[in-house]
Amino acid sequence: MPMKLLKNLPLLITLFSLFTLPAISHAQQATESRWEEEKDRIHEIIDDGQTSVLVSGYAHHGRGTYTAERLKELNERAWGLGYAKTLRNEKDNEEIVYAFGIEDSHYKPQLMAGYAYQWVAPLGGNWEAAGGFTAMMVSRQDYFHGTPFPVVLPLVSVGTRSTKLMASYVPRLSKNKGNGDVLLLFMRFDIK
Repeated sequence: MPMKLLKNLPLLITLFSLFTLPAISHAQQATESRWEEEKDRIHEIIDDGQTSVLVSGYAHHGRGTYTAERLKELNERAWGLGYAKTLRNEKDNEEIVYAFGIEDSHYKPQLMAGYAYQWVAPLGGNWEAAGGFTAMMVSRQDYFHGTPFPVVLPLVSVGTRSTKLMASYVPRLSKNKGNGDVLLLFMRFDIK
């Protein structure tokens, strides 16, 4: 039986290729097409989006996830500045492309660049609330020697269309008491 299978191996490979290569080719084309769509969308946000300034100033470290001694060492005044382009899409939700630098919990630079999507809900008058996510590349000196790494985090905001208080939450990644969760608060101001 194994000899017969080996004799027919070229035929089996040919048949397998005939049936699977078109599917693989289609999947590759779909992936390339999706990539092109996403690149075009990012360019649209950059070209047509509202210019905004991001200003940070506070990072709340979870009191239940850090020791009192560790909290005394950490920087909660996470001052920073960023640049963003914000576009309201056809569903009136926000898409944001940004670059942002802050002083991290260890008084070192933290650089971020990414994309955010927020589903927007009107609250009344000019006020609105939004929730979504951000996908970004982050560079920190205490992770990977400053080499940028990808992160996806939740994002919420409240304010008007042109001025928002925003927050992102970094969950606790370790059970060690010295490594806990962080809530970063920052403002977004549109520039007219």
